[in-house]
Amino acid sequence: MNGSVPEWFNAAAKKFREDENPSSVACKNTCCRTKQMLGGLLVDQLGVQEKAVLAAISGNPFMGQSEIAEALGLARSTVAAHIVQLIQKGHILGRGYMLPEPMRVTCIGGATVDRKYHARRPLIPETSNPVEARRSFGGVARNVAENLVRLGVRTSLLSTVGDDENGRAVLRHLGDLGADVSQVFAHASLPTAEYVAVLGPDHDLVLGLADMAIFDTLEPAHLERSWPHLAASAWVFGDCNPSADVIRNLIRRAQSARFGLAVDAVSRAKVLKLPSDLSGIDVLFLNRDEAETYLAERGDKGDRPPQQVAQALCAAGAGSVVLTMGAEGLVVAAGGEIRHLPAPPAIPVDVTGAGDALIAGTLQRLVSGDDIFSAARIGARLAALTTETEASVHPGLSPGLLADLLIPSSESQAIEA
Repeated sequence: MNGSVPEWFNAAAKKFREDENPSSVACKNTCCRTKQMLGGLLVDQLGVQEKAVLAAISGNPFMGQSEIAEALGLARSTVAAHIVQLIQKGHILGRGYMLPEPMRVTCIGGATVDRKYHARRPLIPETSNPVEARRSFGGVARNVAENLVRLGVRTSLLSTVGDDENGRAVLRHLGDLGADVSQVFAHASLPTAEYVAVLGPDHDLVLGLADMAIFDTLEPAHLERSWPHLAASAWVFGDCNPSADVIRNLIRRAQSARFGLAVDAVSRAKVLKLPSDLSGIDVLFLNRDEAETYLAERGDKGDRPPQQVAQALCAAGAGSVVLTMGAEGLVVAAGGEIRHLPAPPAIPVDVTGAGDALIAGTLQRLVSGDDIFSAARIGARLAALTTETEASVHPGLSPGLLADLLIPSSESQAIEA
């Protein structure tokens, strides 16, 4: 062979050729070693031969197909077919057999211009009210992407903006921070989405207005075009701003993909875009109102504790659920276990963007290997910090600030399912 491969692979390849039983110890050892090398991202969903081919490429990305075939005792055409499947599933990135980046997150959904109007006195309907105005960039997916970039995570955004100054400003700002915006599509006739938030004297949201028509133009074809990019990610996050076709297509395809999929409901109206079967969603973020709306649409109505609400969503197929309850904290459900995480103390200035910070903080910790309960606890602390600023994304966010949040805390409380 040209180049070299680890001795463990040569030994396992020999066993692979000699043993007619695909569940042989040698093959299992090869698979386990491959899973360890690649961070355990759904390698178990691969067939035995696919795992063996991936192990060869992991050991030496410059091996030719003929060399892999000879080492494994397979036909070259069989190896070629497995490589095509590995590329489609995101385990390798095409020519040169580049391996995917284990820490990349791709965010799909809203990218907007946000306009906030803060009233210093109680609002009076049907008349003019003095306010302080400020423009910033927003959208759930875009905000999550910015948080992740500031936390040191390699991040991409898949969205659509208008071919206008607002759209160019959104992309320039995020790109300058280090995010990959190559998967954002510019629409020739529709304007960049805008969100208007009217805040009362107590900084709570009084009225929200959204012009999001442009997101209806995102189609499954856009996912298909960007699929190699998505498939090579460790996690994909999607909000419910795109059409139901796009969201359901993403969830369906995620069931056989190597990445973890996290989804945010966004609103009571948009949560209804989710399918009745949530299988394929590894982490579902939503608040209690959104959860009750979704369950009621499925015919599952009734007044119940939030722990049972989260449990019902897991029963619908979600791998885990992060149910937010404002000042009452979070309920996190996964694997038959349910925990209540009290809200961290904070002195709120503006709650806009807190949910996006929660998602980003949770994803950053999941990428780093934490379980969902530990990850959500850090996400909640980041959300609390974000409410103490007027920005939708904490301007001082950094890996160093995150390190301070990782100091152990006893704030979690286990609740029996």
